[in-house]
Amino acid sequence: MEQPTFSSGRRVLLKISGEALMGDGVAIDSRFLDRLAAELKEVHDQGVQLALVVGGGNIFRGVSSGALGMERSSADHMGMLATVINALALQNALEKIGLTVRVQSAITMPQVAEPFIHRRAVRHLEKGRVVIFAAGTGNPFFTTDTAASLRAAEIHADMLLKGTKVDGVYSADPKQDAQAKRYDRLSFDEVLAKGLKVMDLTAITLCRDNRIPILVFSILEPGALAAVIRGENRGTQIGVE
Repeated sequence: MEQPTFSSGRRVLLKISGEALMGDGVAIDSRFLDRLAAELKEVHDQGVQLALVVGGGNIFRGVSSGALGMERSSADHMGMLATVINALALQNALEKIGLTVRVQSAITMPQVAEPFIHRRAVRHLEKGRVVIFAAGTGNPFFTTDTAASLRAAEIHADMLLKGTKVDGVYSADPKQDAQAKRYDRLSFDEVLAKGLKVMDLTAITLCRDNRIPILVFSILEPGALAAVIRGENRGTQIGVE
């Protein structure tokens, strides 16, 4: 079975972990950011409608060691604000190379971002603008993976791409288990039954129920994003029929 290609007018949501933005000793690696922006522009120039969700783990995570002793709701709100910082950095990198970008935040902050409005987001995409969804769902206790799945459903995305630090989904952590198996394809039910750490349960269930396939690939591999869009067999496909 071939990986689906994305022709003009197709809509994808790319979820990027905050940790992917990190460089040696810095929270946001400008060189990686510029390379990612160039790859996103290449995809956009093919006529693909692009939406993004970026995590905040390079700055702060509500469940990190730095949040020990904090009230969970407060810690999660700090993590949501970290995603806004990353979204603004990504917006700047994309605008420098000529793309029109809108950041929509689930937490109202009109001085720096639009509020999340579903119809406005869809209209931006239809006009060829890149939309970055920030601040998660606006609620504590939900991950940015869940936010990505929710936004993908709301904008009727054709696929959710998850850019990670590894090249797909493995049966175990490949850094700790040399025998870990990489999967080429999985069903949603297999992901849930095997307890694979692709995305959290809520995120996987949202994609399954809304029939949104997921493709997990390495965002750190130069050219991988454009290759995925071209239909090359990269990463792990989930729920693709």
